[in-house]
Amino acid sequence: MRRLFPVTDETAAPAGVAGAPGGAARDWSLAELAAAYAYPGPGPGGREPWLRANMVSTLDGAAQHGGRSQPISCAADMRIFGTLRALADVVVVGAETVRQEGYRPARARAEFAAARQAAGQGPAPAIAVVTASLDLDLSLPLFTSPLVPTLILTGAAADPGRVAAAEEAGARVLTAGEGTGVDPARAVRALAGLGHTRLLTEGGPRLLGQFVAAGVLDELCLTVSPMLTAGDAQRIAGGPSVTLPRRFTLKSMLEEDGFLFTRYQRDRRRRNGRP
Repeated sequence: MRRLFPVTDETAAPAGVAGAPGGAARDWSLAELAAAYAYPGPGPGGREPWLRANMVSTLDGAAQHGGRSQPISCAADMRIFGTLRALADVVVVGAETVRQEGYRPARARAEFAAARQAAGQGPAPAIAVVTASLDLDLSLPLFTSPLVPTLILTGAAADPGRVAAAEEAGARVLTAGEGTGVDPARAVRALAGLGHTRLLTEGGPRLLGQFVAAGVLDELCLTVSPMLTAGDAQRIAGGPSVTLPRRFTLKSMLEEDGFLFTRYQRDRRRRNGRP
């Protein structure tokens, strides 16, 4: 892996160096990846919630192939995927993605145990499932054997029987909307209220689109896969459109074997269009 941006002495290595131009390609340790993807530190008023998305897309914009993201991923992408999970307090995911991807509980990683303890985090991030219907298979390991209880974000008008069944299965149900659906901004506040301020969403595209439209997404970590799939696969974000396109700034770019690992952030001072 090599860093392409921001430009440093390493990325500006002269021609003739292995992997040049763009510096020497080498294996990055998990500690180096964790430093490269660290969440912002706390401000004067303490730690504010920071919502990061991690997605992968082909060159022609497909976020999936055959309904899953794995075929367009790679080993380095999965290392970053694991690192981002290890840095997060909670992973927010849509119910359809839980069903399609066969989501399992996040696991404790010995390599990150000391860092998580020093950051005041538990052994692994919680998984928070966003669902209006609560149409979930509660016999899955995500609900029967998580290291930390799985969270469910739903609306106030959710079916009481399904809420009770989820709670009986061991999940913690949080209300984050007035109707059956979930309000993205309220979901962020609900999770922050539990102390989960380092937020990571892995989609799917509909959920990410809702976060984008609501103006609550702070960062996008996008892997650009050097593949073409054609077809009618979803983009990384779908659902409602925004009145004006959201502008993000490139913060870093890594490369390995033709895959680009980009990191874009939105200036929090411009949240919801305010200067």
